[in-house]
Amino acid sequence: MPDLLFEVFSEEIPARMQAQAAEDLKKLVTQALVDRGLTYEGAASFATPRRLALHIAGLPARQPDVREEKKGPRVGAPDAAVQGFLKSAGLTSLDQATIEKDPKKGEFYVAIIEKSGSATLDVLADVLPAVLRAFPWPKSMRWGSGSLRWVRPLHSIVATFGPETEEPEIVRFSLDGIESGDVTYGHRFLSPGAIKVRRFDDYVPALEKAKVVLDPARRKEIILADARDLAFAQGLELVEDEALLNEVAGLVEWPVVLMGEFDEAFLDIPAEVIRATIRANQKCFVLKKRDAADGTLANKFILVSNIEATDGGKAIAAGNGRVVRARLSDALYFWETDRKPLPDYTDKASKPLDQRLEKLKAMNIVFHEKLGTQGARVERITALARELAPLVGADVEKAARAAQLCKADLMTEVVGEFPETQGLMGRRYALIQGEDADVAGALEEHYKPQGPSDRVPSNPVSLAVALADKLDTLAGFWAIDEKPTGSKDPYALRRAALGVIRIVLENNLRVRLGDVIKLAQAKLPGGDDVSARADLLAFFADRLKVYLRDKGARHDLIDAVFALEGQDDLLMIVRRVEALGAFLDTEDGKNLLAGYKRAANILKAEEKKDKDANFDAPFTTPADAPDAEKSLADAVLSASAAAAGHVAREDFEAAMRALAALRAPVDAFFTDVTVNDADATKRLNRLRLLSALRGAVHNVADFSKIGG
Repeated sequence: MPDLLFEVFSEEIPARMQAQAAEDLKKLVTQALVDRGLTYEGAASFATPRRLALHIAGLPARQPDVREEKKGPRVGAPDAAVQGFLKSAGLTSLDQATIEKDPKKGEFYVAIIEKSGSATLDVLADVLPAVLRAFPWPKSMRWGSGSLRWVRPLHSIVATFGPETEEPEIVRFSLDGIESGDVTYGHRFLSPGAIKVRRFDDYVPALEKAKVVLDPARRKEIILADARDLAFAQGLELVEDEALLNEVAGLVEWPVVLMGEFDEAFLDIPAEVIRATIRANQKCFVLKKRDAADGTLANKFILVSNIEATDGGKAIAAGNGRVVRARLSDALYFWETDRKPLPDYTDKASKPLDQRLEKLKAMNIVFHEKLGTQGARVERITALARELAPLVGADVEKAARAAQLCKADLMTEVVGEFPETQGLMGRRYALIQGEDADVAGALEEHYKPQGPSDRVPSNPVSLAVALADKLDTLAGFWAIDEKPTGSKDPYALRRAALGVIRIVLENNLRVRLGDVIKLAQAKLPGGDDVSARADLLAFFADRLKVYLRDKGARHDLIDAVFALEGQDDLLMIVRRVEALGAFLDTEDGKNLLAGYKRAANILKAEEKKDKDANFDAPFTTPADAPDAEKSLADAVLSASAAAAGHVAREDFEAAMRALAALRAPVDAFFTDVTVNDADATKRLNRLRLLSALRGAVHNVADFSKIGG
């Protein structure tokens, strides 16, 4: 079957946009083809700095023919209805329609509409330019006199289609004066000439011959393998960085890995700062000494060039080395400056980090216009950390001291130049000025976790400050009604909530969310806000669903537990959800859920009929009641008391086992007993029994929220 080769060749595409652009190109083209009845065997997209490419294999040569029956009006219908039918069906007279009979509706007209499928080549000529014109770049530009918007000026388009055994045809279209064809171009410097291509199988090797590696995954493999080999040959080890690797692979079409060097004297700078300097300014990888247990860096680095130089890259490496040395000279100056006193603040504090804190307060740097300054926020975090410390087993004074200093490094020269080192530098400066190790560690760890793969702090002092920082952020933005909406979350509030959840659960902390949110609200100008607290708790519930769903839990079970009043102890919620999930996987659990739903539906219907009825009143067990009714009554009383007792002791597995005893009596009751008895007294009593059954189950969870 025929294949499509599609390439869009332009000026340099920003590395951060390439992967999404390649995925968008594949999705938009394949979706458009499928919508037109053209399925395919496989599709793959690729990106380099100067091109997006798409290969679709196994497309049919033309669309399938379509046969459609269009039902018309009854025979003898008014002329207006008949004429409307003829027009919509594309017929000129009723002679072109057939008549069908329906036993109930009588005779009616039917039009048989047959449409021949178009050639795939013609469909592609419509689809491809439409996709390019509507392409969803985050940022785009126009150039010259054309109307097309693209990420960078577009130079050429390759579009060929045909079977492997024949010469492919060009998918002919024009886009702002650029004609599609079968010519692409190689590496800008190493092989800039035109290359005629036929299909994907000769396109890839032709590009490689022209010094272009099309597949970004292969470029990454080349860079990583060559970097490791170079490091190994020098007795060093590459400090791997996935994000930097992705970026660098998007900056080159022909990766050439080289090693540069800087003065050993710069190794006095903290490793985090050296890495940030070299990474941010030169997009280079740092190296460490292979046998150093503490991960000591080497005075060498790895860079990736986009050309093969005649001198083997010596001049390129030397040039990068000069730039790195200049940047490290700045970093060394910042590092030395940060350890010295601030003359304007020596009368307020004796230690450098405390002086930076005083500067932070004095400058009145705004955290948010509705939430005050960073200085005011530090005071809130400090007060909150004092109150949270006993809940997490932390020393109160250490937690307060760490909270007081946690934002001080924002005023240091190093963090001002390299924001990604905040926290890291706070810890270093704290240790230098003699702070307790737990306090210093908390300055770094209170930002954690910053993502799903980031580790969670475990030191009690770090836990107190991390929770205080995140809860202040969440309570504050909820107080001013600046909540995430849809895909927009400018203040990373989802990440903050997930961070609180992970900290609590992964450290087995017994914390009631409602209580600690209330503590955080009390520090804010508006004070306690019941409505905002309830809404924030609901937000936590949604985040908990995401967290647990990623671990295989069902979201409806979380709803069932959260529906119970006062459920804001995350650790207990998770344990209850786990026990509930295990119970519902058993036959007893499945059958009890079915019985519960039947009882709940009966009660719901009766409560709707009689709004004044009190079905929650205690039931009785008449002497003449059927055995199945007596058995269920006894089982409900026993199971309800047992389940409530086990829940109070937080033994949720035992509570589930207690509920399991209800399965057989519930089944027998619905088999042998008529709930809606003609006798009003019996009917009311049985409805109250079902209400008691519902209440017994609600000791554990609200089963009405559970699907199935």
